[in-house]
Amino acid sequence: MEATRACPARVLVTGAAGRLGTAVSAELADRGVPVTALVAPPASASAGSPSVDEAVRLCVDRVVVGDARDPAAVAEALDGVDAVIHLAALASPEVAPAEVVFGTNTQATFVVLNEAGRMGVRRAVVASSLSVTGLPFARSTPRPQPAYLPLDTALPLRVEDPYALSKQVDEATAAMMHRRYGMTVAALRLPFLGDPDRLAGHAARLAANPALGAPEVWSYLDLRDAARACVLGLTAPAVTGAPVLFVAAPDTLMAAPTGELLAAHLPDVPRRAVFPARSVPIDLTPARRLLGFTARHPYPQERP
Repeated sequence: MEATRACPARVLVTGAAGRLGTAVSAELADRGVPVTALVAPPASASAGSPSVDEAVRLCVDRVVVGDARDPAAVAEALDGVDAVIHLAALASPEVAPAEVVFGTNTQATFVVLNEAGRMGVRRAVVASSLSVTGLPFARSTPRPQPAYLPLDTALPLRVEDPYALSKQVDEATAAMMHRRYGMTVAALRLPFLGDPDRLAGHAARLAANPALGAPEVWSYLDLRDAARACVLGLTAPAVTGAPVLFVAAPDTLMAAPTGELLAAHLPDVPRRAVFPARSVPIDLTPARRLLGFTARHPYPQERP
């Protein structure tokens, strides 16, 4: 059962026009929490992002068009806000040159959290990624593997791409802002996200080639669950300081048992636990303990 403190009076959601931003805005609206959306100008929106006009139709009552790297735009968006969910980012190392991916993501996180702290905000959530492990986008040979399973936050990182590095810096930035301002900042390491149709497409790709999913240990999370985890990062009483938490569905996106997948694709990785049935090889205990979070929308292996 989720234990929550009082909901914030108003939440700033950056990257509010993206997949997760839209879901987070809807989750907050369902809880009766007013939302300010910070939406990138059309010229700087990533490919496939909704337009500003579409963003205006989100479950928000205030939209600020501006760049999350711009202190003035962020300060405007923070007016009347007492909590922040920061999602604005370039979502892979392949969408822009390396220096743009790294620079955009790290500067946006620094500016948003620094302005929030300066203006008295004391609770924030930032979207980190399972990719911070360095495994999903690694291109070295032989391909790196995790030091052990299940994945947890003590796992040594094997970062070799600008996106993973930006998420490593984002987590460090969150910790620094906690020390600087006393702000609680939860960083959520999220896996592949999607609605049921997007998850179905990804599941089909992995079924055809299970090796593709090994770097992310075949993990996933429904967008509705991801949005709820973000909101719990603001409202769960046990969240203090700057915790880093893996958040994922408790099962994998595969029909095959996890033990068989590991034996076939990660046979040399030490296992510190038993993974029965389709259980995901990620330590989700901290998210259950601190957020009270367990996914409510598992991907059905038999779809109607």
